[in-house]
Amino acid sequence: MARPTKWRKVEFIPNIQYFAPLEIDPVDLEENILKIEELEAIRLKDLEGLEQEGCAEKMEISRQTFQRVLNTAREKVADSLINGKAIKIEGGNFTRNICPVKCLECGKEWNESYENFEKILKGEYNCPDCNSKRISCARSEKKKFCRRNCRRFGRNNY
Repeated sequence: MARPTKWRKVEFIPNIQYFAPLEIDPVDLEENILKIEELEAIRLKDLEGLEQEGCAEKMEISRQTFQRVLNTAREKVADSLINGKAIKIEGGNFTRNICPVKCLECGKEWNESYENFEKILKGEYNCPDCNSKRISCARSEKKKFCRRNCRRFGRNNY
């Protein structure tokens, strides 16, 4: 069984998510789908000018995974520019926030994307070690989820 894809942390979601060449009939126009994490890789490496290791740390993935994501993104952009294809930016395995959580039964701590927090709050998510549903934010002293820093509650992104 394959390991699940790890969430990639992104800081930027573009407002404009579709780019198309002007002089091609929309009926004949082909598209390349650029995933949000692929755009983030291009932004960090090519626009921000960070080294691969720094980019990988910001996205909370390995350097090798970052290189794979970046290569795929550059290939899609090059194909679109050379062959007159549109670029549609959507989808992927990304999150804007990753929070530390802790099992109150066994004490295991791990990082979880905010996409799973709704399941945690409803009691539909179990500790991967002991299967307990007693999970809390690891930052909170009151054993509740931090509302001050979590993106889920519309506050600061970190």
